[in-house]
Amino acid sequence: MLIRILLVVVIGYLLGGCNGAILVSKLFLHEDVRSHGSGNAGLTNFFRSYGGKLTFLVILVDVAKAVLACLVGAWLLGTDAGKMLGGLSATLGHEFPVFYGFRGGKGILCGVSVAAAMDWRIALILIVFFGILVGATRYVSLGSVLSACIYPFLYLIFFWGDWWVFVLSAVLAISAIVMHRGNIQRLLQGTERKLSFRKKS
Repeated sequence: MLIRILLVVVIGYLLGGCNGAILVSKLFLHEDVRSHGSGNAGLTNFFRSYGGKLTFLVILVDVAKAVLACLVGAWLLGTDAGKMLGGLSATLGHEFPVFYGFRGGKGILCGVSVAAAMDWRIALILIVFFGILVGATRYVSLGSVLSACIYPFLYLIFFWGDWWVFVLSAVLAISAIVMHRGNIQRLLQGTERKLSFRKKS
């Protein structure tokens, strides 16, 4: 069982390290998204830097790797906690990719993708909650951080009694919040950038 757990962690982490924003920016634009905007290798910075046309490819890569990691966890361990472990590992791989000097994204899209693999209702609640917050404030970071705050409690509701799922989801949420520490500071200072659908020239 220990070997299977290690396999889930390693495979999930390596899958997570296949960062969609970095891969798409290098393969299609011959640039590194981290050299633009906030310097982050995530979906928001990619969209702000390059616009929407290739953003869908970034979403596809990051969703696919998280869901695949969950499926690997379910296959090797046969439990919801195993599926969650795979998703958590992929998220950590996305945030701290060994392939790219441990400079990755902030884990929000991965977290939602894991939720979709675990229970579509959790993902739907998160997407609606996030959408309302961002629509009202135009702060993607605020929507991301507050969505991360409710993340583990949704698992507590829909996977009641499965404490490993709750603990692993809490770790995922905490990692995403930590990755947003700079955004939180800027929000408190009133200097955080708002979302704009116009590509920066």
